[in-house]
Amino acid sequence: MLNRIKKFLFENQSLHQTALKNAFWLNFGEIASRLIRAVVIIYAARLVGAANYGVFSYALNLAGLFTIFSDIGVGSILTREASKNPESKTQYFSTAFFIKICLLILSIASVIFLAPFFTKIKDVIPLLPVVAVLLAFDSLRDFAFAFIRALEKMQVEAAIKIITNVAIVVLGFLALSVSATSRSFTIGYTLGSGFGLAAVIWALKDQFSKIFTHFKKELISPILASAWPFALFGLLGGLMINTDMIMLGWYRPAQDLGFYAAAYKPVQLFWIFPTLLAGSFFPILSRLANENNEKFRLVFEKAMTVVFLVGVPLVAGGLVLSHDFIRIIFGNEYLPAIPVFQILLLTVFLVFPGSLLGNAIFCYDKQKSLIGYFFLGALGNIFFNFLLIPIWGIGGAAISTVFTQIISNGFSWQKMKKINNFYTLRHLPKIIAAALLMTLFAWGLNVLKINFFVNLSLSIFVYFGLLYLLKEPLLIAGKNIIRDHITVKN
Repeated sequence: MLNRIKKFLFENQSLHQTALKNAFWLNFGEIASRLIRAVVIIYAARLVGAANYGVFSYALNLAGLFTIFSDIGVGSILTREASKNPESKTQYFSTAFFIKICLLILSIASVIFLAPFFTKIKDVIPLLPVVAVLLAFDSLRDFAFAFIRALEKMQVEAAIKIITNVAIVVLGFLALSVSATSRSFTIGYTLGSGFGLAAVIWALKDQFSKIFTHFKKELISPILASAWPFALFGLLGGLMINTDMIMLGWYRPAQDLGFYAAAYKPVQLFWIFPTLLAGSFFPILSRLANENNEKFRLVFEKAMTVVFLVGVPLVAGGLVLSHDFIRIIFGNEYLPAIPVFQILLLTVFLVFPGSLLGNAIFCYDKQKSLIGYFFLGALGNIFFNFLLIPIWGIGGAAISTVFTQIISNGFSWQKMKKINNFYTLRHLPKIIAAALLMTLFAWGLNVLKINFFVNLSLSIFVYFGLLYLLKEPLLIAGKNIIRDHITVKN
């Protein structure tokens, strides 16, 4: 039994088993590492207060806007090409790495010398050089993860993510014990991220030892030719993600930035799930695109069903439990974040399928067709923020985010339907029914003032129990895959 479990979790045996194994490791690594990191983030938010937490979050967003071009899709191209052409993977890795370094140098310089002119909050400026280094560490680590995903060794990525975030927690606590300020916390956070980068370099030491000998200048042009649409996607996506916080800084005090960050960060954590699921399916879908379109559609529909299986109860239950969630996690000081959190939860219905749609379109090399739609979404976000923030403050920024996601992901959905017509609603009735019943159950326990964690645990149990009783096909399929690859046969 132990040997079969080991093979299931560490070896690629079949298409479905590999997808499930990849999804398990990506989600386990990301969820575990983020929960570990959340310990120090929440502690810092409570310790330094909403205003200082707002300064830290604003610095990250501002620097993030100026480091958009540090990855113009080079990582995704590396994953795709190394998956399709394993014999050339080292050449792609080495060449893409040098492109990445050049982009990072330009990005760091822009953060240090240009970003200070875009903020009215003076306390943010001293943090920018440190944050620039932090984002460089993160960007290089993500680049290495792109190669690991091409090898479909997501267990390695999971281990390094956990190591990185343990380092962030330890060094973050040490920094805060020395000085309970946003600057001290930022330095500790950055050192932890650097430790994670060292870990991934060690894991890929064979590849890094060949970066000079296997550099192939002939690959620069093909990589950049494939990457330029991602440069625009990165710019437009960065505008959509970072504009809210930056524009709030023009209109609202630092304390409001802290409230918005408290509402936004958990939702961003939820967004990680579809991104990881898309990453786990990406190598498989890349091989199937244009080779076996029917099988591509079937695999893609299953992936879409998975994101709704998680997303529907997350939104429904989150709306019911939002008050206790914000109060318990961040404290009573952050209660003004609750309405914003509830509004932003609605983006789960848009971002969850949107992550899969973007990757699927990329598998068919049709990403250029989305540039106009993303441009419209980015401009829409700026327009809605200018319109709504002066009226409703942080609530207006949240509404603007929802409108923007409707625009960008709506067009992505329409485009993918034209490329390879897929179906979603036919797979959702049992999921929706189970989620509605679970929501009523959670609401009842909330009325009875049952402990938040007890309510959450019981509601999750009820949801999956209902899916099992309703014989949800996805649950049965997952059970069969695990049984076939793990259970000892008589």
